[in-house]
Amino acid sequence: MVITRRALLAAVLCCMAFALPAQEKFITVASTTSTEQSGLFGYLLPIYEQQTGVKVRVVALGTGQALDVGRRGDADVVFVHARAAEEKFMAEGQGVKRYPVMYNDFVLIGPKSDPAKIAGSKDILAALKKIEAAQAPFVSRGDRSGTHMAELDLWKAAAVDIDKSKGPWYRDTGQGMGPALNTASSMGAYVLADRGTWLAFKNRGDLEILVQGDKRLFNQYGVMLVNPGKHPNVKKELGQQFIDWLVSPTGQKAIAAYKIDGEQLFYPNAADANA
Repeated sequence: MVITRRALLAAVLCCMAFALPAQEKFITVASTTSTEQSGLFGYLLPIYEQQTGVKVRVVALGTGQALDVGRRGDADVVFVHARAAEEKFMAEGQGVKRYPVMYNDFVLIGPKSDPAKIAGSKDILAALKKIEAAQAPFVSRGDRSGTHMAELDLWKAAAVDIDKSKGPWYRDTGQGMGPALNTASSMGAYVLADRGTWLAFKNRGDLEILVQGDKRLFNQYGVMLVNPGKHPNVKKELGQQFIDWLVSPTGQKAIAAYKIDGEQLFYPNAADANA
């Protein structure tokens, strides 16, 4: 039997089609450690993937680092929580549009012994002043994360020049929220944390929430598509699809449904244009 060149080529291509799996659809999202370490992504992403067939690969870093990943074009979407830094990202032309997604709040965690005597206060600035005056152990993320930026803003609002005041009592970890909480637990130190990661945190030791409820502890999250005009490799259709899902009634309902021990960790507010 004579096999023509065309028939042979067709047979080879057919074999290759069977040998190669269908190309997996995925996007890369640069986000904060809080969305991962709180367990939110572990809950949300399987729902999204089941509904759309698109996988989401998360690079979890501090907000400042996550935005830098977006600036390099190494992510399709950034999902972070530092409004001023997000607006700077947008002003640089690095993002297409910022969408509010959800909020929770920060809480000040500390040891039950409470050497600075701040337990029960709803005034975060007064609490920080007492911690600094007592030189009580304090753990800082020190990683340009949204939580770290919020902490520095709060020290400044409390009229404490932390760069001048910090000494052995102030510990910069340069790590994510989970490791910072572990350090605080081992040291019996105070630490500012987002409530979501705290609720998911298992190694609490002697730590508990000491200060909460101050409106200055509000913690808003925003999401942005990385600008494909600057970075042509950005998967703009798939990235925008993910963003649209997050702010849709379906995505917002899924965010609200994520709870630990019956307590809701994040509150959807995509409908609030000012958030």
